[in-house]
Amino acid sequence: VASCSNKEAVVSTQSTGEMEAVKIMAKDLVRTRRYVKKFIMMKANIQAVSLKITTLKSQGAMANAMKGVTKAMGAMNKQMNMPQMQKIMIEFEKEADMMDMKEDMMNDIIDDVMGAEEDEEESDMLVNQVLDELGLSLNDELGAIPEASGTVGGKEKASKPADADDELQARLDNLRRD
Repeated sequence: VASCSNKEAVVSTQSTGEMEAVKIMAKDLVRTRRYVKKFIMMKANIQAVSLKITTLKSQGAMANAMKGVTKAMGAMNKQMNMPQMQKIMIEFEKEADMMDMKEDMMNDIIDDVMGAEEDEEESDMLVNQVLDELGLSLNDELGAIPEASGTVGGKEKASKPADADDELQARLDNLRRD
């Protein structure tokens, strides 16, 4: 704005014919334009310095935060007793395994007491139903199957135990002898 009014003053002075004044005004106009450019450059430089200062402040804050985190991590590492933590984890694993085994045993006992009779009856009913649909009788088919007289390996049994547990025990004893 100032340079426009100076330019108008130079033009109006030239029209009056005062060339010395026109030269002085022209030099003043050139100097003013140069100062305006310098002020714009200084403003840009000051803004750049301000931005650098802001960046340095944020980096300083980040360094302080990292320092605090490092101290906290060091304190936590000092508090951690790795052998003790390993011992605790091993004990936890043993207790979890023990709990799993007890749970399995309880489930087996409950299944034996509650579910075995129902499951066996239900499975017998299903087998009979399927065989009835096919027109067969379970007793007729099972009666036609011959019984095995020997054990694995061709050795004969000494006696035929009447109870299933005795039979299984005899087989186990036979396998142990082999």
